[in-house]
Amino acid sequence: VGARTEIPGCSLCMGNQARVATGSTVVSTSTRNFPNRMGTNAKVFLGSAELAAATAILGRLPTVEQYMAFMESIDATAKDTYRYLNFDKMDGYLQQAAQVHISDKVKAEAHELQCSSCALAQ
Repeated sequence: VGARTEIPGCSLCMGNQARVATGSTVVSTSTRNFPNRMGTNAKVFLGSAELAAATAILGRLPTVEQYMAFMESIDATAKDTYRYLNFDKMDGYLQQAAQVHISDKVKAEAHELQCSSCALAQ
């Protein structure tokens, strides 16, 4: 029993370099799975970040009842946990962003890119 937390990226999920021990059971927040992707004869369960957290706390997959209990405690902070990062509505971000100088050349290049993207979409 134990847990291994990886840095987000294409290591275990792509089978690159890092591999789990042969025959390991894995809970992954990856988006896909196929035989031997993360390790030889590894049994991989794909799940949400919440399921991965509950599994890490318990050291095994939770029962439905245990999972729902974890979700109830997460729901108490859901308004903050699951908020969209609308940076244009965050005072602290706006204050910091206002201090950044962007040259006219960079602004013009960004505008040009935006306009060419719009033209491609039409």
